Amino acid sequence: MKKIILVLFLAVTAVSCVSTKSTLKNVDDNAPDLVLKKNNTFAITLFSSDKKYGYDPDYPINIFFQNTNNEALNETRFLNALAGPNGEKITYTRLETCCPFPTKRSSMGAGFLNVYDLKWEGQKKPVKLYLNIYEKGILMVPIGLTLKND
Repeated sequence: MKKIILVLFLAVTAVSCVSTKSTLKNVDDNAPDLVLKKNNTFAITLFSSDKKYGYDPDYPINIFFQNTNNEALNETRFLNALAGPNGEKITYTRLETCCPFPTKRSSMGAGFLNVYDLKWEGQKKPVKLYLNIYEKGILMVPIGLTLKND
């Protein structure tokens, strides 16, 4: 009985942590569907001019993709398309999941951002990017990064 009460308490607490209004500023349900290249990365043609894009939890990189539920696959498709500022090969590590927000695209009614640490040779300090698999948006290269040459 104590376990049931604890589970119910945790469930209510988790749901109450999600605001009923999203703080995400760059969701665009009319954004075109993402396109895959032959090397299984997303085809990205635009470069962001907004210094918050991808670097601020309110302006995450929205990589919603209709044909899969595997978040790691979509994140990999995006991150593997990127390079450092001078074309350097990047490595990345998933740091955490954070920043709950309401969404209709999740069975829980809430989505979370995944935070990645990006590194490349000669870099002074790692770059932290916020990725969102639940919402659509225009896919762009964040300021300070480039596209990998294929």
